Amino acid sequence: MKNIVTRFAPSPTGRLHLGHAFSALLAHDYARQHDGTFLLRIEDIDLGRKRPEFVDGIIEDLIWLGLEPDGEIVYQSERFPLYRDALSRLKDRGLAYPCFCTRSDIAQEIAASAEAPHGPDGPLYPGTCRTLAPDQAARRLEAEPHAWRLDVARAAAMAGSLYWEDDHTEVQAEPERFGDVVLARKDAPTSYHLAVTVDDADQGVTDVVRGRDLFAATDIHRLLQALLELPTPRYRHHPLLTDASGQRLAKRHGARTLADLRASGADPAELVANLRAGTLPAGYSAAEA
Repeated sequence: MKNIVTRFAPSPTGRLHLGHAFSALLAHDYARQHDGTFLLRIEDIDLGRKRPEFVDGIIEDLIWLGLEPDGEIVYQSERFPLYRDALSRLKDRGLAYPCFCTRSDIAQEIAASAEAPHGPDGPLYPGTCRTLAPDQAARRLEAEPHAWRLDVARAAAMAGSLYWEDDHTEVQAEPERFGDVVLARKDAPTSYHLAVTVDDADQGVTDVVRGRDLFAATDIHRLLQALLELPTPRYRHHPLLTDASGQRLAKRHGARTLADLRASGADPAELVANLRAGTLPAGYSAAEA
């Protein structure tokens, strides 16, 4: 087996919680068990929400847990030229189109539809801008804020049948379920889907260890890999941690942070040993997405 490379890729929009620790530990340990490389990537394309103190907190928390990454830390905000190049390649093949819709526009069109199709993330984008005449789109590009979307149906037809591996099980990709996903946001030259696909390939990631909540998104990533002629890593989607109420741990839900645990006197070595043994602190449990 070639050199294993895993990565932990948090967003610096808040402090890490126990769910992050669990995911980072699994990625770290898989690399170490195979004499491989464990990378840290800061996914900071959301320039309006990222905070330097949260970047510092991520590094502090990983060191506290004893999960120090290998090599230099990669910041997505420093890699925008790579994403622009990938987007240009998709544009050149006629697979990306500009979208001028606001969230309100999209919501109104979905509400007006008697049977709006739904995907894993909710109602699908109705394709409003996909049929704009080229000259009309060109005029609006000069004057209006816009995102770029992938024409998923056309892209999937071009790519043909695609498969990816999740924990030794072959999965057939169904990217059409997501509709025309955003490739570049109005406020950033990329999106999560495009950036993570480009970065995993550029960093030589062989095994993506991440939460079960991102299982379905892998269909889109597999499609982008095929379109951009990038290698496909193996995937290992792990169960998510939930709190006493059964709610998935999340920053937006105010999940207790690792900094809180540290301040309360938690022993990091004991915490990591318990996580490795599958023993979670009182009030926490593991569940599929």
